[in-house]
Amino acid sequence: MSEKPDLGLEARRFMRAHPNGVLSTLSKRLGGAPFGSIAPFILDHVGRPVILISTLAEHTKNLAADARCSIIAHPCAQDVQAAGRVTLSGTAERLPDKTALGPRYLRYLPEAEGYFGMHDFHFYAITVQAVRYIGGFGKIHWVDPVAFAPPGNSLAEAEEGIIAHMNADHAHNLRAYCLHVHGVQAQAVEMIGIDTDGFDVRADARVLRFDFAQPVCDPGAVRNALIAMARDCRAPV
Repeated sequence: MSEKPDLGLEARRFMRAHPNGVLSTLSKRLGGAPFGSIAPFILDHVGRPVILISTLAEHTKNLAADARCSIIAHPCAQDVQAAGRVTLSGTAERLPDKTALGPRYLRYLPEAEGYFGMHDFHFYAITVQAVRYIGGFGKIHWVDPVAFAPPGNSLAEAEEGIIAHMNADHAHNLRAYCLHVHGVQAQAVEMIGIDTDGFDVRADARVLRFDFAQPVCDPGAVRNALIAMARDCRAPV
């Protein structure tokens, strides 16, 4: 009997790999009609999409009136429907400050640095209440939000130290991962984020996603997963 797929993990990995968001809010101006806008996002360490938006933006005014919203992650593919997508529905709340998530957000989206410094831009986190996962033709599921959430972990506290160590001492491994997993011969490499499901590397001008074989929850498990990946890179084909 084939093993039952972990749809929560699949949907979460999809979100991490495709941080191109369409945010839908309920329009205050249009009497509650759906209002869509582009909103790049990152997932935080408890699995919430986090967006950086201005108080002057239409979607921010909508959220102030009604916090319900959804965000769709989709690939920038020729056939978007065949490539799949994930829709997360929930409620958005403004985070009290930008300092905790700021460095992580800007590692992923450095082009947002100019906005980050403006007083009218703030982080909003979406608490997920429903998950719709379409993994391709015929693969359509509602996923329990509890299953979508990552396992409890201590990586928020450890992430910056892990990244600093990998970039300072193991750039050769990062290049090996890029070549082995993605077939990319990268010159400049920089780990920009790590989470329970894997990590991201900026390889020259591209961001490449790497999935762990199974979720990790602490720095020791991260170390073991990275060593295993390095071993795989050296293994004969």
